[in-house]
Amino acid sequence: MFGLNWGEFLVIGIVALIAIGPKELPTVLRTLGQWMGKVRRMANEFQNQFNEALREAEFADLKKHADEISTSVSEIGQIDPIGEVQKDVEHAFAETPALDTPVEPAAETAATPAAVPDASAPLPEIEVAPPEPPAEIKHEDFAAAESPAPKAGGSA
Repeated sequence: MFGLNWGEFLVIGIVALIAIGPKELPTVLRTLGQWMGKVRRMANEFQNQFNEALREAEFADLKKHADEISTSVSEIGQIDPIGEVQKDVEHAFAETPALDTPVEPAAETAATPAAVPDASAPLPEIEVAPPEPPAEIKHEDFAAAESPAPKAGGSA
């Protein structure tokens, strides 16, 4: 607390006992404890007031920042970003040709009649071979596979 160790407290206690006397020592210690409590309460109150002043300063900074944001938002509102985007989109669509206007193909990319299939022509027939039936399975094949192998060197 004050940088005193137990030995120093013991010396102070013995001096107080001799100087004050055993009869008055409990009252002096009680009074000392009450004064220490008052000092602690005052220190806590000072610390709380200091923390409250810090919070108010932070609140003032936040309010200033919010005011700056609101002024910048109001300035953006005067620009009307949605209207700007709408104008850009209308301008882009005005530059593209309409869908019902025919577009001439370039000479090197023009399709030749042989490359374009005729939609009225019948589809060619494809022959598909029927699947082969499975090989014949005999009952003896399964019986041999399920029976245990004979043990070497003896009968069961």
